[in-house]
Amino acid sequence: MKQIIGIMCLLALVGCKEKQEKKEISLEDKASQIHEEVITVDTHIDFNVANFTDSINYTQRLDNQVNLPKLKEGGLDVSWLIVYTGQGELNEEGYAKAKENAMAKFDAIHRLCNEFAPDEIELAYTSDDVRRIVKSGKKVAMIGVENAYPIGEDLSEFENYYNLGARYISLSHNGHSQFCDSNTGEEDDVWLHNGLSELGRQAVAEMNRLGIMIDVSHPSAEAMKQMISLTKAPLIASHSSARALCDHSRNLDDEQLLMIKENGGVVQTVAFSAYLHTEKNEAHRDYTRKLNKQVADSLGIDWYERWQLADLSEEKRASFRENYPTVVEIANKKAAKDPNAPEGVSVSDFVDHIDYMVDLIGIDHVGISSDFDGGGGIAGWTDASETENVTLELVKRGYSKEDIAKLWGENLLRVLDEVQKVADATSSN
Repeated sequence: MKQIIGIMCLLALVGCKEKQEKKEISLEDKASQIHEEVITVDTHIDFNVANFTDSINYTQRLDNQVNLPKLKEGGLDVSWLIVYTGQGELNEEGYAKAKENAMAKFDAIHRLCNEFAPDEIELAYTSDDVRRIVKSGKKVAMIGVENAYPIGEDLSEFENYYNLGARYISLSHNGHSQFCDSNTGEEDDVWLHNGLSELGRQAVAEMNRLGIMIDVSHPSAEAMKQMISLTKAPLIASHSSARALCDHSRNLDDEQLLMIKENGGVVQTVAFSAYLHTEKNEAHRDYTRKLNKQVADSLGIDWYERWQLADLSEEKRASFRENYPTVVEIANKKAAKDPNAPEGVSVSDFVDHIDYMVDLIGIDHVGISSDFDGGGGIAGWTDASETENVTLELVKRGYSKEDIAKLWGENLLRVLDEVQKVADATSSN
């Protein structure tokens, strides 16, 4: 009898110890485990074709925000690489020049996956591809198109883009395109189409037919409403946040968010300071600009803001790009030692937007994007190597593993599947 009692006591002690060990797991360990197990998808990453050559490419830890070493360090599985083209003149010459730019970017992505690093990263076309590639241990590349301007007026080009791997397309960027008005029309209240053009309406139908997700992050609010009324498939905002928290035309107001919920789509919250917290962003931006200029002057380096680069010669732009990392690194070190440096927009501010949209439209309609190498990046998530910090903040706020999986990619992959189902149904009719 004493032996039985002794065994029972021992088992009770072991059980208590196991429970204690479970309780003692830190939030950091919990976040790391979840981050490792879920598929992490970032729907908006820009790139420079100069980083896609035999000698300089993403197999190296470059000074940019996203490359293979940083993706591995941060546990970021799926990178939507963006075929971006700035808005130009709406004529044949403009379309031809834009098409050349777009094709160079498509080619760069394919070279990365097929020539430079085929054992490390693979291009995905479907959600099944994503799951297979992640399971294999490789990183995943997908392709989004920011601005349909290079397509010109030939709707058959949408199918060419689809065949090249494009799985979402925005019909405009900063400036009205031949397809639709841009959100930038809010600045001067000048509109070209009052939403979608006739060509834009046809483009919506063509993207539905092909299985291309429609991206509403840059089009005007009216254009977005018209797209939702026409589309037979869910749409996405590839990199936008909540306008209720930050009043910027690139963000979505509550009416737009609720329309996306009803449509079955998803809003990919973007880690772009100016779209997250206006006051913090402006204070930190002004401080950083002055500090960068001071450092550049001390080194005898010409310094420019991003908006000035377009007017520079290629030689001066190349010199600026070469010197930029050095100046910023020195400035950041100085700022870290300055007790009066203003607080930057952080991961906490970013997740505030996630919280707001989840509360308004539900966990099934919110996702995550960075806009890295296109202006994105915040304190705590400055590049791909710090991606786990986003998961940690979500864990701290009480999100479950299932919820975090949805935010990090399952919602987006669901929409991708549903858009393809609409395309399959259309082709069978």
